[in-house]
Amino acid sequence: MRLIHSFVYYTMLPLRQKLEAKLARGEKLLAIFLTAGYPEPAATLPLLHTLVEAGADLIELGVPFSDPLADGPTIQMASQKALAAGVTLSHALQYAKEFCSAHPTPLLLMGYANPFMQMGWQEVIAAASEAGVGGFIIPDLPLEESDILQNDLAAAGLDLIHLVSPNTSAARIARINALTHGFVYAVSVTGVTGARAQLPAETTRFLQRLKAQVTHPVLVGFGVSQPETARSMAHLCEGVIIGSAIVERITTARDFASARKSIFEFVSAIKNALQPATPS
Repeated sequence: MRLIHSFVYYTMLPLRQKLEAKLARGEKLLAIFLTAGYPEPAATLPLLHTLVEAGADLIELGVPFSDPLADGPTIQMASQKALAAGVTLSHALQYAKEFCSAHPTPLLLMGYANPFMQMGWQEVIAAASEAGVGGFIIPDLPLEESDILQNDLAAAGLDLIHLVSPNTSAARIARINALTHGFVYAVSVTGVTGARAQLPAETTRFLQRLKAQVTHPVLVGFGVSQPETARSMAHLCEGVIIGSAIVERITTARDFASARKSIFEFVSAIKNALQPATPS
């Protein structure tokens, strides 16, 4: 086990390599979440392509699940509709494979432990590696139970992204920092996902504290929904993660063409807002 841990600790995995290339150019990172199979299965790949065209640096492809505890009503609804359309983890892996064969943009599978466990971790890891996936975000996988899985993932070149919230203790943050190889996912507020008009002042204090403790890039999610919010967060982190605001635009669009146009404009605006102002 020590040899595996040594390999994990000293090896920069492919996801981090891709992110570092952008950070080295002074870019802030924009990660976008999309539920696989929403608004319909055939829409997934075109929407993924649109996100890349608009400037997304990282994609989180959500695996539909019946009880997504960390997600608010918007993403819960998208997950339920995708499940009703028959979309499963196997479909998400196929979408990921087709996407990764066409784009260098890294893609993570974001999902809950149950579907992965049902398929079997080793089968999931093998399929994800073959698909070109960069790693996983699994909100309900306890940190205390992730060591063996994280070693197996790293051996396959895959990352496991850990979440940190405002009520995470300093000791736990230190442990997460030691286990991290890609980035730390900072949950901006205590609660579930969902677009918010503004983030509380406590978020700033939390991110300042977090940045003082970790040695990896920090991406902030849960609540970032406007270019102004993204810009205000940019000096406190290496990037932002947006999910519910994307799903809402898909839901409210009058047709699929309108949804793609709305998402392209929105993601482009966020990416532009994240970039440092050029000297006049």
